Amino acid sequence: MDNKNISASASLRIDGDRLWLSLMELGAIGATPKGGVCRLALSDLDRQGRDLVGTWARNMGMSVTVDQIGNIFMRRPGRNNALPPVVTGSHIDTQPTGGKFDGNYGVLAGLEVVRTLNQHGIETEAPIEVAVWTNEEGSRFVPVMMGSGVFCGAFTLEHAYAATDTEGKNVKQELERIGYAGQQRCGDHPIGAYYEAHIEQGPVLEHADTIIGVVPAVLGQAWYDCTVTGFESHAGPTPMESRKDALQVATYIMQEVVAIAGRHGPYGRGTVGFVQVTPNSRNVIPGEVRFSVDMRNVSDATLDAMTTELGTYIGKLRATSGLDIVLQQVSYFPPCPFHPVCITQVRAAAALLGYPTMDVVSGAGHDAIYAARVAPAGMIFVPCKDGVSHNEIEDAKPEHLEAGANVLLHAMLASAVVAN
Repeated sequence: MDNKNISASASLRIDGDRLWLSLMELGAIGATPKGGVCRLALSDLDRQGRDLVGTWARNMGMSVTVDQIGNIFMRRPGRNNALPPVVTGSHIDTQPTGGKFDGNYGVLAGLEVVRTLNQHGIETEAPIEVAVWTNEEGSRFVPVMMGSGVFCGAFTLEHAYAATDTEGKNVKQELERIGYAGQQRCGDHPIGAYYEAHIEQGPVLEHADTIIGVVPAVLGQAWYDCTVTGFESHAGPTPMESRKDALQVATYIMQEVVAIAGRHGPYGRGTVGFVQVTPNSRNVIPGEVRFSVDMRNVSDATLDAMTTELGTYIGKLRATSGLDIVLQQVSYFPPCPFHPVCITQVRAAAALLGYPTMDVVSGAGHDAIYAARVAPAGMIFVPCKDGVSHNEIEDAKPEHLEAGANVLLHAMLASAVVAN
């Protein structure tokens, strides 16, 4: 069978056992007692993980380039290396109590695609690359999705370099310390198309008993800090009608956040995840409450509508309660629709391979969001057990991971084009 026929056939598959073994080997670096991984960005363990992945790439004949923010690009040449590469990838840094698959799967599925092409002697017109993006999780340094964000110009290299961890160590120093402060200018690396394979990190695919999630978009995120200021007084002698209870008023707003998300379904999300009560004493009426508001939806229009409703509600509550309420936006990630061509390639690859699919809008952020600012991009989701992620018990079935990598293989081949 010649190269062209192999590439067009559903019989071309990755080696699922080989992919699984690579995931387990990488997962051993920073392994935790509960079966997860703690491999924080730019730590010694991150360096070990980067070194291992880079060694695998070089052993496959790939060249390795590192840019100034530490993003790694592992390249398999094409017949026409003047063409921009078809890129896949993700990240290998984890949460403090992270799992073996979040991010890691996307990188190692990409390397497995290259192993498969090498094994079958398939040459592509465009080069193929696998990227490892720096500090996607943001668990040690903020902002999140740092490497891909600097790459696409969402924020400056200087801003990223200055970010510090809880010990005061900054990104620039730590990149230099672990040997991953590269020379290539961020963004001086063309991308023809970008695909990212990832566990879903939610329960939708598993509940639907479906193997492949075609991701048309990622929810936009609007983050706010809300401060309610009341008046502290003794919990016993102060009559209920005389109180200026900041917590009581704050709870109304918290409930409204959830209610607004429900009114803007099916993709509306509303979460209060951080609450700080002052003075936080058992027998003192709270004088101030600060809390976070996280709102998400699939379009700017719906996010704007959600924000408007929250602002209107707060205005009315401010008037009826007499308390000062301040809502301040602290971050905004616009909704990210993926490119129709990449979505079609993913859908077509799954159909060729006979895998059931469904559309799944991502509620979590991914490096593909920033990659989509500079190139056509798409994502492939596979189920994870009970929808659990960012947890040491995060798990996925080997056959599902294999299926996702097979879809990635054929989607990338469709974009990179098999050489005749």
